[in-house]
Amino acid sequence: MSERVIPLVDQRTAALAARVPAMPVAPTGLLTDARGRPLRDLRISVTDRCNFRCNYCMPKEVFDKGYPYLPHSDLLSFEEITRLTSVFLGHGVRKIRLTGGEPLLRRNIEALISQLAALRTVDGNPPEITLTTNGSLLARKARALREAGLQRVTVSLDGLDDAVFQRMNDVGFPVADVLEGIDAARHAGLHPVKVNMVVKRGTNEHEILPMAKHFRGTGVILRFIEYMDVGATNGWRMDEVLPSAEVIERLRAELPLVPLDPAAPGETAERWGHANAQGHHDPALGEVGVISSVTKAFCGDCNRARLSTEGQLYLCLFATQGHDLRSLLRSGASDTDIASAIGPIWQGRSDRYSELRGTLPADARQGTRRVEMSYIGG
Repeated sequence: MSERVIPLVDQRTAALAARVPAMPVAPTGLLTDARGRPLRDLRISVTDRCNFRCNYCMPKEVFDKGYPYLPHSDLLSFEEITRLTSVFLGHGVRKIRLTGGEPLLRRNIEALISQLAALRTVDGNPPEITLTTNGSLLARKARALREAGLQRVTVSLDGLDDAVFQRMNDVGFPVADVLEGIDAARHAGLHPVKVNMVVKRGTNEHEILPMAKHFRGTGVILRFIEYMDVGATNGWRMDEVLPSAEVIERLRAELPLVPLDPAAPGETAERWGHANAQGHHDPALGEVGVISSVTKAFCGDCNRARLSTEGQLYLCLFATQGHDLRSLLRSGASDTDIASAIGPIWQGRSDRYSELRGTLPADARQGTRRVEMSYIGG
């Protein structure tokens, strides 16, 4: 068992300044980065708190009772989040994902969703609004979220076996309550519900097939995610990664699957459809997906930006520093000023950590300075 590493640098305070150019330029919706990747997806962390202590995200050894969470005054208000989102939509963003921490812990999150639902993309369409949750509060909130304008929800669930699941969330939360939340989301019309399972070799890989069988034919899309080296606190080791190719091999040994085309440009998941007796995809049986950010990097199509809880813009899940947009917001800068500051930041983006992982020295891969996933969302 490897020793946990507690980060010596708090990435929440290590932001770079976001500077307004001498000649501000209004956004055109055509912004691309240094590798020609457009900006289409904005992931917004609304809280740095979570009620789970999953060892691959917020291990209890680090995020204990004494952990210094951000004070409420440091968090972006709903109005500030909405204003920044509007600016990002002007740069071409079409999809908004609310994350955390656990986003449903943010009080009155439905009010933020209502504000975001009133925004429009450069094409004049409502943005797609989704949310990722651990499911613990979903049963009681699903209908209100849908009525506020949320379109889809993704639930993190790492196994059906209660002992395994409680060991992974490390707070004794029962799997039945998460399944109840998933059902509530389906009945509320948050379609399609997606379920993400992080697969960690030696911990929960025996849950792969039971999970696939459980959600087959329910309309829920199950995705298996390779255990990633995000942040600095999860004690990541390559020998705990179960490659997605092996996941699919295990599934196909008992379930007929056929490959499906990507659902959209920049799709992170490789899709596989459950097949009927004739060997063709049966939509009624649904699909599964694998996200292979360790063994099969998808950096080349990555169109995602991440906004932290207190307004730092991150260009990659494995970033070491963010760009401070909150200071611009609270300094009286205009929307054009803020858009003009964001433009050069994205244009200079060349991040491709997952593609380079195998060539990096061990100290660079260990991530002692990388931002925590619980802070900017997955």
